[in-house]
Amino acid sequence: MSSLLQPQQRAKLDASSDRFFYEMPRFVTHVDDGFIQKLTALYAKHLQPGSRILDLMSSWISHLPELDFAWVEGHGMNAAELAKNPRLNHYFVQNLNENQILPLEDNSFDAVLIAVSVQYLEYPEKIFAELHRILKPGGRVIVSFSNRMFYQKAIAAWRDGSETQRVELVKRYFRAVQGFSTPEVIAEQSDLPMMLQLLGLGGGDPFYAVMAERMESLVKGPVPESTPST
Repeated sequence: MSSLLQPQQRAKLDASSDRFFYEMPRFVTHVDDGFIQKLTALYAKHLQPGSRILDLMSSWISHLPELDFAWVEGHGMNAAELAKNPRLNHYFVQNLNENQILPLEDNSFDAVLIAVSVQYLEYPEKIFAELHRILKPGGRVIVSFSNRMFYQKAIAAWRDGSETQRVELVKRYFRAVQGFSTPEVIAEQSDLPMMLQLLGLGGGDPFYAVMAERMESLVKGPVPESTPST
């Protein structure tokens, strides 16, 4: 795990604790309506009614479809934002860059969602190992992102990469943990130059999602003897 990112790749332009940056609530959406519609449709396709969901690095809105989930656990950096989120049954505040251990039981969730936030993780390999731990076998992680970010709080490996390189980076996060399936990618890029996209001059936000499942544990036991050929 230690070789996934070099120390300089984990660095942020604003090196102060994230708790200061997120102490004031932001009741805004960080991507456009088109992105949100695609994300909700993706969730509707892959999430099942009655599931237990962890919305990691969440906010005041989760973009979930109108399905009846058994439990939606929220995590974030601002309690006021999380308290306003109507889809959460419970939430907790934790700085994942200071403490990577989630206060959640093993094999307790059917899906984990990370929407437009993965770029802020300084130790993604440790977080993804935790996601594998808390997922039930067959449980799925869905990581979605666009080209928007709080630039000063994104890690250098993300800031300095192209959109294609960011997709590959998230795939590497999954591959750093033994027991995830081969990551699946959805990529819908914008035809406009990035500067025009960031200025909101049409074209819509690009939409990226990288998904993988916790594979079933291998059953350990004696290797059956082969039948002699005749």
